[in-house]
Amino acid sequence: MDTAAADGTAAGNTTGGRPGRGRGRITSIEVLCAVLLLALLGQSWLRSTLDVPALRTGATVFVAVCVQALPFLVLGVLISGAIAAFVPARVLRKVLPRKENAAVGVAGIAGVALPGCECASVPVARRLIGQGVAPAAALTFLLAAPAVNPVVMVATAVAFPGEPGMVAARFAGSLATAMTMGWLWARWGKLDWIAERALRRLPEVEPGSRWRAFTETARADLVEAGGFLVLGALISAALGVLVPAEVFGVLGEQIVLGVLVMAVLAVVLALCSEADAFVAASLTAVPLLPKLVFLVVGPAVDVKLFALQAGTFGRSFALRFAPVTFAVAVVCAVLAGLVFLGGAR
Repeated sequence: MDTAAADGTAAGNTTGGRPGRGRGRITSIEVLCAVLLLALLGQSWLRSTLDVPALRTGATVFVAVCVQALPFLVLGVLISGAIAAFVPARVLRKVLPRKENAAVGVAGIAGVALPGCECASVPVARRLIGQGVAPAAALTFLLAAPAVNPVVMVATAVAFPGEPGMVAARFAGSLATAMTMGWLWARWGKLDWIAERALRRLPEVEPGSRWRAFTETARADLVEAGGFLVLGALISAALGVLVPAEVFGVLGEQIVLGVLVMAVLAVVLALCSEADAFVAASLTAVPLLPKLVFLVVGPAVDVKLFALQAGTFGRSFALRFAPVTFAVAVVCAVLAGLVFLGGAR
């Protein structure tokens, strides 16, 4: 009798409900389905209630930003996943010169050939350091890969038609930021600032699991970057509807204030580099120079990158690296704008 009861209990644990699943637990998918069902049932009421000019304008801006940016975002995460799975870090290590200053230059150019989003570049840089690459070169690649790759440049050209100087200015400002930070680290950086866990050697991806690593990396990057894209599009739409045009007019008249505001906005919004150009372009009243600062600062330093760097390389590193990167990015963006955009317009 006791044995039968025990068997029944065991059977119930394995078939009637898996331990840890939690019976009756509501998942995010169920919540989404319920919200969609309610929206369908109440679509007439929603249409009559929300049919106001401001909301229509905001919805148009939101959809336009998402639709324009999504193809570049998908392409970017696919390339990022392919690099993580099929390009071993030792390949990058072999092509880098042994001299640290020369390695910084090569790492900066490697960002053009090996694109990736900001989130993906942090673990790649950590892997490079773990395999013996000079930290200065790894950090240069960390900043260059998400900022100067072809996907980002094409997205910028599409977002700013008729402004070829914007593409050149973004490329020059971002590459200068990455290489300047690399050389600054080579001159004054200390390994003691990097957490010991980031200096440990990491295992390579096994040949038999490369496709799995590709799909997992691409999926994770798409989910994370897609969320930030939606957030950025919402904020862009809200700024266009809620903020009076006079405010953006002030940014155009006071160019220094505009540069500082857009630099801080880039840090706070934390957009993906494949999508940020479309958000910047939607702010039509803002001059090109503050927009350029927004595009150069964002991929170099923002709140999510600070958190990733603190978790990967340690808080001591992030507290030193992020503020200097912010200042260098602003300066490089302004100089690039003065050269390629003809000043503060």
